[in-house]
Amino acid sequence: MEPKQIEEILVAALDADEIHVQGEGSHFGVIVVSDSIAALSPVKRQQVVYAPLTERDLFATGAIHALTIKVFSKEKWKIQAVYFVEFFAKYVRSILA
Repeated sequence: MEPKQIEEILVAALDADEIHVQGEGSHFGVIVVSDSIAALSPVKRQQVVYAPLTERDLFATGAIHALTIKVFSKEKWKIQAVYFVEFFAKYVRSILA
């Protein structure tokens, strides 16, 4: 599974201003920028992001083994964008090492 494939699935399914996916193999990190999703509880955020991926059996088939999710409002994203894109890239690389 490629990050771009996950990104395309999430872009089509979620009401988000931005979606960033990094990773390789079956380990990925997802950043979602959406005021409506950020307003949800942490558990509900996870459910919303997992739903379109689960519908395609990506967890059951092993295409995705690990998925780290960070959700930001547009305002918080403006402040933290540079840090989190760099952090996720390093985090995903460390999982794969």
